Amino acid sequence: MVQFMLNISNVHLMGFQGLQDLKYLLFFFLLLMFCLIMVGNTLIIVLIYLSRNLHSPMYFFLTQLSLSDILLATDIIPNTLSVVLHEGATMSLGACLAQFYFFGIAECTECLLLTVMSYDRYMAICHPLHYNITINESFCMKSVVSAWIVSFFVGLMDELGFCRLQFCRANVIDHFFCEYGPIVGLSCSDTFSLKIQTLILGFLLTACPFVLIVASYVYIIFTILKIQSQSGRQKAFLTCSSHLTVVSIFYGTLISAYLFPTRGKLLILGKITSLLYTVVTPLLNPLIYSLRNRDFMEAFKHFKKSID
Repeated sequence: MVQFMLNISNVHLMGFQGLQDLKYLLFFFLLLMFCLIMVGNTLIIVLIYLSRNLHSPMYFFLTQLSLSDILLATDIIPNTLSVVLHEGATMSLGACLAQFYFFGIAECTECLLLTVMSYDRYMAICHPLHYNITINESFCMKSVVSAWIVSFFVGLMDELGFCRLQFCRANVIDHFFCEYGPIVGLSCSDTFSLKIQTLILGFLLTACPFVLIVASYVYIIFTILKIQSQSGRQKAFLTCSSHLTVVSIFYGTLISAYLFPTRGKLLILGKITSLLYTVVTPLLNPLIYSLRNRDFMEAFKHFKKSID
């Protein structure tokens, strides 16, 4: 059994140093975001389950995307609320590693699900005659199960990598949650092999899916441009506009978060950017898919009538 080699047992999260005057505003903002995320994503899952008009592969994948958003929000936001309110918080090292584990699962699953959803849109627009044959129930189930299993396995590999480290430096993390870089910074062991492993996994599960998504949309755009009627082009574009918007927000915030340094004066900007993909993105996903979708609005009206 793998055991931690520890000189420190607790980790102190500093949170948003320098924003003490805004802590109550930030606290209520995060609390509101958490409630909206939970309600919005849960409502998406319920509507898709109850409405027959929403029983299609794309909406099935959307339920899994909502589950990953719920996992991400429940993993990050409750502890962040404590960090903000008390201007810092202390948690055990095991809890810190567990938080990063579930954070990694949620982010990895979302990357893979967005890739599968882009393939779904590619088949629907570029090869509509083969869509029902290729994107069948078996494909959907295998894709979703594979995405979750791969995510759990990758998260486990990172956790096992952390278990081989000795943590003996200052137990302070200048962030509002346990992210990879700050955790590695606590170690006094040689982290070269762990960083190489993380780099390879990050490339395979973040960069490669992004390339596949871009490639699929290149084919989609060329196919749409070949449609002669303007109404046909508009209808084809609308079928993938919500997914394209979610992909742009997810990867845009994720990439921008890692452009900021983890130290120095710009650290607060890095924290704010991290809020975008841990808090704002899980909120926007259900809004984008529901508000821009007529079937969702009809399903919501029927659902509202059934509970009145």
